[in-house]
Amino acid sequence: MDDAQAFYKELERNHLVALWNVSANLLPKEPRGRAIPYLWRWDTLLPLVRRGGELAPLSRGAERRVLGFINPGLPTRYGATHTLWAGFQYLLPREVAPAHRHSPAAIRFIIQGDGAFTTVDGDKCVMSRGDLVLTPPWTWHDHGNESDEPMIWLDGLDLPLVAEMEATFYEPFPKDAQRVERPVGDSERRYGLGQLRPTWERSVGPFSPLLNYKWAPTEEALRRLATGSASPYDDVAMEYINPHTGGPLMPTIACWIQLIRRGLRTRAHRHTGSAVYLVFEGRGQSVIDGQRFDWQRGDLFVVPTWAWHEHASADGAEAILFSVHDTPVMQALGLFREQAYPDHDGHQPVSRVFEG
Repeated sequence: MDDAQAFYKELERNHLVALWNVSANLLPKEPRGRAIPYLWRWDTLLPLVRRGGELAPLSRGAERRVLGFINPGLPTRYGATHTLWAGFQYLLPREVAPAHRHSPAAIRFIIQGDGAFTTVDGDKCVMSRGDLVLTPPWTWHDHGNESDEPMIWLDGLDLPLVAEMEATFYEPFPKDAQRVERPVGDSERRYGLGQLRPTWERSVGPFSPLLNYKWAPTEEALRRLATGSASPYDDVAMEYINPHTGGPLMPTIACWIQLIRRGLRTRAHRHTGSAVYLVFEGRGQSVIDGQRFDWQRGDLFVVPTWAWHEHASADGAEAILFSVHDTPVMQALGLFREQAYPDHDGHQPVSRVFEG
């Protein structure tokens, strides 16, 4: 063994590393994420979700009936991306998903059904299709379904990020359900207009005090904006905001609602920060790093960090996408960066089509 080999062996024994041997991995010229673009189809998901309803009764040992999306590039991690968990939660009529709280932040976007609720720290939020409901970190929350039909919604959480930060806490509530301590939909009455708040209310944390963003005013705002200007990269895209700050809903999670107008194709760009997209209405396609993903209502797809992406509607109709992003983390840490596709027409060549 020569002197250099002996030296490196000695470093290993002392739990040391020579930076000159690993600097290319530590400091790449640009991000090299392990998560890959991927798409899960509604036609495949729905039978599995329903089968889960037959096989997995809710109990204290199994408090949530959720099918989580695991990115094929991250087989040893629970996440749709390296920072975001996404799953479809299924609640049958008259069921209750027991109350608990945890340090990861969570959002719920309702895909199917009408009449379930989430109670957050005593505030009962009635949920209908297209509503966005928040459960900020360390708030007690339980779900119930008072309707006669099953409910399906998208769960989005910062679970992988919080786990990587080694800051995960969890606590069960003493009973299955909390006591409702306020008038139903209390946060909607206080903050639902977005630009007004009660004079006696003060911001008490970095999370939105509005817990239920209803679909009707969301769609109205989206369609009002569609008559004017739009983003060349995302078309008519709007971010749900914290009415206290005008910023993102959570320090770790942003949510968008996005209209891709009839016959429109956006220009490609990329940015630090990953995103999970749910197709709420319509059909279309996205090109992500040269791969075309054809999607329709109910499908879910992932755009990893620093991946070129563009979207288009199909069949002469519009499409609506809901999405969850980790960009607030990147922005808070000064790591957010965005780049337009350099080609003159702003579109990527398609080298392959996703088959699943």
